Amino acid sequence: PTDQGLRNSLKFDNTTADTSLDATSLLAISQCIEAQDAQMINCGNSNAEKITVGFWVKATKTGTNVLELLQNDSDRICCQTYSVSSSDTWEFKVVNFPADTSGSGINNDNGAGLSIRFYLAAGSNFSSGTLATTWAARSNVNRAPGQINHADSTSNNFEIAGVQLEVGEYPSS
Repeated sequence: PTDQGLRNSLKFDNTTADTSLDATSLLAISQCIEAQDAQMINCGNSNAEKITVGFWVKATKTGTNVLELLQNDSDRICCQTYSVSSSDTWEFKVVNFPADTSGSGINNDNGAGLSIRFYLAAGSNFSSGTLATTWAARSNVNRAPGQINHADSTSNNFEIAGVQLEVGEYPSS
């Protein structure tokens, strides 16, 4: 969305259609944050912070998508959904995640601390359970229930830009 001051985006351009995903199929865009850079989230105690992810998305397919946070050191996940409402139109999304007060903390080192994952397609091994909308031990079947398949047509594209993770909870405007 260049009118928002963003000159670049990450684009998934599907060139091979997969209309029938295998159970083990998984397609996602992921970014890992070093543990030492995620200390202010305070995972695992009563002072844990909520997390907000804001981003621009443009996709050919409309529908429900899943955004996941993975707390790497304790192997805990929390997932939230967002919708692409209009095909091939930049839309700004804000997704809020609850604080992780019951898990263990994030190690203060340069290993993987917190990962953010935008799901694009998920087979039944990742989508046959109940979406983990509160922090819980990672169970693969609860990672992407409801995720639409962005890989089911060669005309599908998915773009993200301006991804920003913030400590705290913020509204959509």
